[in-house]
Amino acid sequence: MQKITNLVKKENQLKLKQAYMEAYQDPLFKAYVETLPLSDEVLAEYTSSIEDAVKELKNCKQCPGLKECPNDVKGHVLSAMKKEEGLIFSYLPCSKLRRKEKSLAYQKNITCYDLPKEIREASFQKMDKSDKKRFPIMEYFTEFIKAYKKGESPKGIYLHGSFGSGKTYMIAALFNELAKKDISSVLVYYPELLRSLKSSFGSDYEEKYEYIKKAPLLLLDDIGAENTTAWSRDEVLGPLLQYRMEEHLPTFFTSNFTLAELEKNLSITANGSEQVKAKRIIERIKQLTVDLSLNSKNRRE
Repeated sequence: MQKITNLVKKENQLKLKQAYMEAYQDPLFKAYVETLPLSDEVLAEYTSSIEDAVKELKNCKQCPGLKECPNDVKGHVLSAMKKEEGLIFSYLPCSKLRRKEKSLAYQKNITCYDLPKEIREASFQKMDKSDKKRFPIMEYFTEFIKAYKKGESPKGIYLHGSFGSGKTYMIAALFNELAKKDISSVLVYYPELLRSLKSSFGSDYEEKYEYIKKAPLLLLDDIGAENTTAWSRDEVLGPLLQYRMEEHLPTFFTSNFTLAELEKNLSITANGSEQVKAKRIIERIKQLTVDLSLNSKNRRE
């Protein structure tokens, strides 16, 4: 019985050696195994897995792009590593994936609440710079970045204008640019923020509110689109703006309303018209921002 076992073992070893020698005729296979500090006898036991690794390496050399990656795990390549007296195989990220991850590392500095992927990935490079109506905003961005990098606390922007003109995208691009310099920011769709805060009473309301209130850079997107209530105006927005004004924290807004229109909107609640309270909010916004407009074509159509 032992002789039979030995014969089978020897036959298997011969088959492995033969398969290894055939694979070795491939220049890429040969180059690959020569980087592994093990004898041919040991390496022969891993011929099939090494061939898989070499196949994936070939795919990488003719890479069609991450989306079309033909490897078993997209964006990764099967790799052999020496462990004790043998090999282990694992999937390692390819160079293109590593570059992509590195290029997107800045996104850890950005927190978005209920904003689409397009906004999270906004950039100056992708921005339409042919629209002359955008020039004053872009000029202010340049001034803002210079001042902020000097440690100053420049005012944010109250950016109002037509629907779909790219207001949110532009400010998101600014925040992304600053995120690359390790500056944190928060972008929130304001009507949804109010709904989220209201639903978090008794749980993490304070944690959410404090995080947003104290963000180094903050965008309140689409202010004025919410249903104004005394609570949202006096308990949420008012204290948030007061804190940011006192702490000199740059704050940005987008809206379809001018400041005068927003004041009227904020004055009307279920309690009737409360113009003094609305005016107080507007004065805080004026303290925090430069008033700019963007009326342009609807880019969402």
